[in-house]
Amino acid sequence: MKPVPRLGRTTVVLSFVWVGAIGFAMAEGPGRQKTILELQPLIQEALQNNPEVAAAREQVQGMKERVPQAGVLEDPEVYIRLWNTPESLNVTKTDTTIYGLAQRFPVPGLLSQQEAVAIHEAKQAEQRLAAKILEITSSVTVTYYELFYAHSALAVHHEQVTLLKQFFEIANAKFKVGKGTQVDVLRAQVELSKLFQHLPILEQRQETAQAHLNTLLDRAPLTPLGIPRKPDNPPLTYSLDALQEEALQVRPELQEAGLAVAQYQSATKLARLRFFPHLRVELQRWQNYQADDGFGGNVTLNIPFSFWTKSKYDAGVREAAAQVAGARARKRTLENLTRFQIKDLVAQIQATEQVIYLFSTTVLPQAKQTLQAANAGYRTDRSDFLDLIDAERALLSYQLDYFRALADREQQIAQLEQVVGKDL
Repeated sequence: MKPVPRLGRTTVVLSFVWVGAIGFAMAEGPGRQKTILELQPLIQEALQNNPEVAAAREQVQGMKERVPQAGVLEDPEVYIRLWNTPESLNVTKTDTTIYGLAQRFPVPGLLSQQEAVAIHEAKQAEQRLAAKILEITSSVTVTYYELFYAHSALAVHHEQVTLLKQFFEIANAKFKVGKGTQVDVLRAQVELSKLFQHLPILEQRQETAQAHLNTLLDRAPLTPLGIPRKPDNPPLTYSLDALQEEALQVRPELQEAGLAVAQYQSATKLARLRFFPHLRVELQRWQNYQADDGFGGNVTLNIPFSFWTKSKYDAGVREAAAQVAGARARKRTLENLTRFQIKDLVAQIQATEQVIYLFSTTVLPQAKQTLQAANAGYRTDRSDFLDLIDAERALLSYQLDYFRALADREQQIAQLEQVVGKDL
């Protein structure tokens, strides 16, 4: 019988290192029970607590308060004038004291146009709030499924560790009875080490997604979270034309762009109204010293069409007209961008759905069968250990790609809902 004391010691050392690594992995892995993390309550919490949404709500309220300020007259003026005050400054002996009340009246229609501009600005703020709500909803959904992928990748990682433990035990048992080689034992150890190299990256991805999600919820970044639920992947039943038509009607950014056009159109009318004179009316009460009292009044008009001031009002009209043209161009650009974004996202979703279907119906079942066949073949000496390792690597890669596709599909749906402007 050939002595193999050196090889035996090597095997014992490898077994000790491997078992210690497995113990560490399983302590961090699926053995720990966690609660299921639901998406909809997270979205509701974010919309209630997120500072960006709160700031947008306050901006809407502030813009609404501009409306009653824009449609009212300027403040009236009350004054007292003292005429021929004596040198002693005794105002009781002033020859004439005039008490007056003055009010400025703009040309009819000017106040209503100012109010219209303010109303359009307030409505634009409402659309910005709606867009911010969609943005935060999309961000929470995208981050939720990024966390789902991180948890799924870690679960796959621990499953592969369990598989490699079995492979190591098989290779070690065959080596002890002289049917295998130490190379197979070492290969199993190398594969396990490679898995542990990926573990910090997967954990970092999970921690980053968790911190990002907590930030969107206005929580502390290290607040514990549960495990996200696997998506159901309901089919997208909307056609491309229907989605594009819906987006052109309801997307908040497009609504805001349309309101901007209306606002600048009102601003153009307002600029033209400034060509007309404004009326200033004064009512006076005259109190005369040692004479009869009386009443008086003044009516004044400004002259905005004078040749030395008209250029200012002409420039105001041209400015407002340019703003209308610019707002229309921005709206048209956003419409084209919306159509492109919807087309691109729908194509991405369709491609991802095909990948998910292929993985779930063909690739993953075949990869598992291949691994089972390689495992059985290696146990009965009909296949090489490299075949077993190759099958394990392929299954690991396909599982990660499958969960990545599941997460991508839900993230793409969330982005599509943000572009369209409604829940699909």
